Amino acid sequence: MSGWSTGYVSDVPYIRGFYRQQSPLHLDIACLLGNTVPVGAATAPTLSYLELGCGQGYGALALAASHPNWRITAVDLLPAHIADAREFAAEAGIGNAAFIEADLVTLTQDSLAAAIPEADVVSMHGLWAWVTEPVRAGIVRLLRAKLRPGGMVHISYNALPGWQGTLGMQRLLRESGLRLARRSDRQAAAGLEIVRALFATKAVNLVNDPFVKHVVERNISADYLSHEYMNVGWSPCFHADVAAALAEAKLDWVASAELFENFTELMLDAEQREIMNRFDEPGMRELVKDLCVKRGLRQDLFVRGARRLDPESRDRALRDMILLPSRTAESFDYAAIFPAGKADLEPSFYGPVTAALATGPKTVGDLLDLPDLPRRGNPAELIGMLVGTEQAVPAARLAGESDAASVRFNVATARRLLNPDRLTAVLALASSRHGATLPTQALELFVWERLRRDEPADPAAWADRLTSSEDVENRKKVLEYLGNVVSNRVPVWRSLHVL
Repeated sequence: MSGWSTGYVSDVPYIRGFYRQQSPLHLDIACLLGNTVPVGAATAPTLSYLELGCGQGYGALALAASHPNWRITAVDLLPAHIADAREFAAEAGIGNAAFIEADLVTLTQDSLAAAIPEADVVSMHGLWAWVTEPVRAGIVRLLRAKLRPGGMVHISYNALPGWQGTLGMQRLLRESGLRLARRSDRQAAAGLEIVRALFATKAVNLVNDPFVKHVVERNISADYLSHEYMNVGWSPCFHADVAAALAEAKLDWVASAELFENFTELMLDAEQREIMNRFDEPGMRELVKDLCVKRGLRQDLFVRGARRLDPESRDRALRDMILLPSRTAESFDYAAIFPAGKADLEPSFYGPVTAALATGPKTVGDLLDLPDLPRRGNPAELIGMLVGTEQAVPAARLAGESDAASVRFNVATARRLLNPDRLTAVLALASSRHGATLPTQALELFVWERLRRDEPADPAAWADRLTSSEDVENRKKVLEYLGNVVSNRVPVWRSLHVL
């Protein structure tokens, strides 16, 4: 860390990734599920998008490449992050994204703020719970100054009470790491070894928390760990406290950007819902939900001046939303696991829907108007389940012309970010033809890159290249995964003209 970073990790870059909840198209759906007027990202002639704490800018670049008519502005404190983002943008020829190195504490008083247009959508992934109070206050000032009335704010953050069991682990990891190494990633790795050693002794305040178990048992990169756990300002938050802080910028909480969380029957059992329904105040309802559901990350959506929609207007807007398939109809997963239990997606309804979607992009209305569906009156359920289970992706257009920048972005992603040690990272393929950003795991991108080079589809040869011959079990898993990508993802990429 450096003095200018005010306690934020600055000597190690944050990992690159694409987070679908940051897409304005996805946020429009969430807003509608919250019965609130969205910004209308799909139909707006242009859109101003601002990301705070953008890291190396990968998500901002993916959106810019997918939507040439959008104006993307992304801000980060670390100059190395901004330098990398600008270099990537130049390589991909992306001209509608600007990257600003700035301190959020003072940005509203800085001349740099003049370069930030009034925003339709603002997104912050993870940032709020990783920074100190002065930075949070600076974020609120910036939102007050730059978010337009009716604009949306997405904020994901480590949430309480879900994270309460990890408070001791984080303190041990950080404090021991600070004493055992100098660079942040090495501190995180050293601290994790102490956590693992104490976990092995069955320390009662470590072994009983599933999040701690997840950290201890998984092979998590040290650069991710350093940003997640080594910041001075690390502080998980209750939803009500975040909502109170953002109310200073005239923001109203309207929905969760994790779409299925807007369906209480999927989150809580009947007895829990009865208790939640004793309250009208959203903050109290969310507190009950947070106490019943074990999850560490909230995906909150706020609007500056929320305008409520009646059910008919909401359903009309949902019917106009455009969806793309993310997998073939044959591989559609009819079983979904939610906090309240397992749900079976009815084949008599979702079978014809997914078969139709596999033939090309469709509006929700097109899908609900298919003949012989057993029911057709709930667009919220259809879009919530398809997009919420990541089996469909929202799009801005049924069809259009492909912009060369989206192709260059995809090629640059493969060239820059394919790393044998991080094949589970979630990256993206941009489709300016449809105005959509397709979440794509790095191992899937490996297949895309091989086929783009006109290699024959050979999962067995690829598995040999990616795994050790001595690790038979891992090779078997990788081979199966690659075969599934060839069967279930490649046909979709070809139909959408991203391959």
